[in-house]
Amino acid sequence: MQKPDRGTPGSYVMRPVREDDLAALEALAHLAGFGLSSLPADREYLQEKIRDSLRAFASIRSKPQGENYLFVLEDAATGQVVGTSGILSKVGGFDPFYAYRLETSIQCSPELGVHKEILVLHLFQEHNGPTEICSLFLHPEHQRRGVGRLLSLGRFLFMAEHPAHFEETVIAEMRGVVDEKGRSPFWEALGRHFFDIDYPKADYLSMKNKTFIADLMPRHPIYVNLLPEEAQAVVGKVHEQTRPALKLLQDEGFAVTDLVDIFEAGPVVRCRRERIRTVRASRRAVVSEIAEQTDDARGGATEHLICNSSLCCLAAIGRLRELPDRTVGIDGRTAYRLKVAGGDWIRHAPLRGCR
Repeated sequence: MQKPDRGTPGSYVMRPVREDDLAALEALAHLAGFGLSSLPADREYLQEKIRDSLRAFASIRSKPQGENYLFVLEDAATGQVVGTSGILSKVGGFDPFYAYRLETSIQCSPELGVHKEILVLHLFQEHNGPTEICSLFLHPEHQRRGVGRLLSLGRFLFMAEHPAHFEETVIAEMRGVVDEKGRSPFWEALGRHFFDIDYPKADYLSMKNKTFIADLMPRHPIYVNLLPEEAQAVVGKVHEQTRPALKLLQDEGFAVTDLVDIFEAGPVVRCRRERIRTVRASRRAVVSEIAEQTDDARGGATEHLICNSSLCCLAAIGRLRELPDRTVGIDGRTAYRLKVAGGDWIRHAPLRGCR
């Protein structure tokens, strides 16, 4: 079998997390820094997150009930886990989903000739919420063309293959502006006055138990123009390192909403599941041909995102050729990565186009 060049998109596979990935997850969490609340550098929490994911992948439910699916990206050439991404099948429930809703208040006085539009933050909580994609992080040394797309978009192939497990709407909380020391201008201007703890601790505690949010979060509207300018400037803005992830989701059809994170004011984006580009463009097909190498010279093979049809989803980037009988041909390396043989079903989507 032809071996892939190290570092190319084809040398990686996205798979469900395993118990023996704990140390690798810890290392990634330390690299991620502050603001990625769903991947804290806490061994006990990560261990429980792995167990939750194992239970989710082991069972099939008729509707989403808050299952936590966690994937890792493995460099198949070395066996090293270099990234992570996740799906929460439903937010809310016993622990509600909290955010601030941004609304525009019109203040005007004909006598003074004053007309002002003022942004106001209203506390929002959702008990019966949508599906959320989360926990996305790729090791800096592996951030190259196509690799991040596999780690992020592979989740959408899983949703397309198992739609009953997920809500009709999908959201993502994008990491807001936090510096390398864990300081959030928005938190310093607002949250600290009510919680009396720093941002990293508040963000960490919110993953363990959200009760303190209900107890301490201010419930009256917050006028944004009363906050310091530094805090106003980051409302709805993303962390510098999160811009590529936001752009990728926007290319998939996600749009910025009127919701922002309650701690650092990062934006929440949303898209109907069936309108996500990868979901919409994906197709199921039977593998009828597995070749040593499937290339353009053999009849129009192109680069696709491909996953197997198992609940324990494996996804990879490979070259795929669509055949006249609506079956497909893939290369042997990709078949090996996905653990598929001739006659098996796969789901595939082109990496570009089909906006």
